Amino acid sequence: MPSTPPSLFDPPPLFERGARPNVAHNVAVVQPLPGIGDMIWHLPHLHALAAAAGGAITLIAKPRSAADQVLGADPAVRDIIWLDRNPEGRRGRHDGMRGLLRLAQELRARRFDAVVLLHHSVTLAAAARLAGIPVRAGYGYGAQRWLLNRGPVMSRRMLRQHQFQRATAWLRAAGVVLAEAEPRLAISDAARKVVAARLEGVARPFVAIGIGASEPSRQWGAGGFAALVRGLRAMGWDRLVLLGGAAEAALAGEIQRLAGGGGITVAIGWRLDEVAALLAEATFYVGNNTGVMNMAAAVGILTYALFGTTPVFDHSRHIIPIASPPDAAAGDDGMARITPEGVLAVIAGGTWGDGPGGAGTG
Repeated sequence: MPSTPPSLFDPPPLFERGARPNVAHNVAVVQPLPGIGDMIWHLPHLHALAAAAGGAITLIAKPRSAADQVLGADPAVRDIIWLDRNPEGRRGRHDGMRGLLRLAQELRARRFDAVVLLHHSVTLAAAARLAGIPVRAGYGYGAQRWLLNRGPVMSRRMLRQHQFQRATAWLRAAGVVLAEAEPRLAISDAARKVVAARLEGVARPFVAIGIGASEPSRQWGAGGFAALVRGLRAMGWDRLVLLGGAAEAALAGEIQRLAGGGGITVAIGWRLDEVAALLAEATFYVGNNTGVMNMAAAVGILTYALFGTTPVFDHSRHIIPIASPPDAAAGDDGMARITPEGVLAVIAGGTWGDGPGGAGTG
């Protein structure tokens, strides 16, 4: 047995055109990281693999990624198979040995020509092999390499990189052309129409404020956001939209109470495709480091992201990171150390620092 699988484009290549040069291949791509941001980060890689396959791919992802809402308008994704592993509060249908066999059976029924795993999971590689998928490629780190038959193999050093950098490096090593340097999110006409109706009374321009958070340590809180609202009004931004999930309904009410005045629209609990359409209408975004923040950058608007507890990662030219001041003795209170004055100073020094009437020097 060779020490490493053949590289992605060693004969036969991953997507052999051969006798079917004009026929798209039936390719599955596995992206099992559960966050919305995780899915946004992988958009360039999904698009590149679809282009290499000659047609739309089947995405295998976890329900928490909300891929059906995020990618519903993306022509690179034909359909989605939900990967039900490690859900909160219950045993998933793909957990354990029986779950592995069940997943393999479901994949076998789809008769995929090839599968690409944008992950180092041994279990998912085993499912692909048990399913009899002829071409199996992936990061190949550790034991996973013995279940694949295409490379390149990822080194331990690459696994320490951010997910976006990791997937980018692997696809480049595999010879897959990445036409997009950063995520680009497609928006459906239907979602645009829904949002146009909901925002009928909201004058432009407006600012989107992201108040949602996937975990408490990433939440800036009502006091910070209320002060931000007051500061933005003082700069001339008097039309503001609060964005969050259903869990942020009470927070949105508290921000409105503390900020006082009017001009605040609440967009709480919307579908993510509708959130994307709303973001595309906004002048800029400012808010917590969340999946919605990544969506804002992916629709192409200036995105002021509050990084209080996670390392700054500016994978998009649209992201302006605002990090908490370093304090080794402060503990896990990074968001509390981000001040409204600091955030407003960054905005004031940028493209829209002069308010809605004109662009600044950013």
